[in-house]
Amino acid sequence: MYLITSVLHFPPVDQATEEGLLAIGGDLSHERLLLAYNNGIFPWSDPHEPILWWAPAERMVVDPHNYKVPKSLRNIINRNLFEVTINKDFGAVIVNCQKIARKDQEGTWISTDVVNAYNKLHKLGKAMSFEVWQEGKLVGGLYGVDLGHVFCGESMFSKVPNASKVAFVKLIEYLKQNNYKLLDCQVHNDHLERLGAFEISRDIFMRILKDKS
Repeated sequence: MYLITSVLHFPPVDQATEEGLLAIGGDLSHERLLLAYNNGIFPWSDPHEPILWWAPAERMVVDPHNYKVPKSLRNIINRNLFEVTINKDFGAVIVNCQKIARKDQEGTWISTDVVNAYNKLHKLGKAMSFEVWQEGKLVGGLYGVDLGHVFCGESMFSKVPNASKVAFVKLIEYLKQNNYKLLDCQVHNDHLERLGAFEISRDIFMRILKDKS
């Protein structure tokens, strides 16, 4: 297992363990975070543990150019129940992602250090948020890291039914309109699969990530 020092370096992703763990330690400086994401690596750990860096063998993704919105969700969007904005309140989105209660999950990996680090990325133009509003109140949203050709989704929240799903669809529409190659959802979960995400191998993911043409 690679132990990170003060040097900005990660080993090749194919050195990750079977579970996908690649390295331990380091910090959440914007330089290290951007190096990680541009090399197919992301942080994910308990707030009370050293930082764990991951590069799983299977990657959950969405192809924006071939995504089909589920009919039931399209009907919800067409009813104009929500207003969606981009980068209107990144700070509020990430704090809501941190504080929202999630089924079958104790606590959150989004520590204060994570909040501060991704707010810094946002100020540098390297992280984006999509906000969902209802009657002037923030009821859902998501945020992630923007690599210019791949968007790395980090977390989403919903205070009313379907709000985060609407944010998800609006993100994909944005990525398609701006010719992004991929939405990276990182690891499998049933909710993402129901929304239309699927797994590809790490090798295929890395080829797409490195192709900035």
